[in-house]
Amino acid sequence: MEAVSLARKFEQIDEMWSPRIAAELNGQYIKLVKFRGEFVWHHHALEDELFLVVKGQMRMRFRDRDVMVNPGEFIVVPAGVEHCPVAETETHVLLFEPKSTLNTGNVTNDRTLHELGKV
Repeated sequence: MEAVSLARKFEQIDEMWSPRIAAELNGQYIKLVKFRGEFVWHHHALEDELFLVVKGQMRMRFRDRDVMVNPGEFIVVPAGVEHCPVAETETHVLLFEPKSTLNTGNVTNDRTLHELGKV
């Protein structure tokens, strides 16, 4: 039980779109990830996802609209909703989601990570 410095944890992450586990609680992971560019359109059939922007800015694309998420703001994407995160510049994001959540959801491609490292 110690305080966690998000800035120090993000310093340990070099790759974009490669979430790292920062903590675990009640069957959920707190993941840290750096975004830049566009991810892939996908959905998670059974899991909701929370995206909290720590640094930078991201746009969460939905099929019917886009939502800008600024530092200190978060967005929850409900299970089953197709989405595509986009960041024009390097953006640091905290994810809060069930341990079972695959980063690319229903899509399997070169960005799919079946096992995550820790920070």
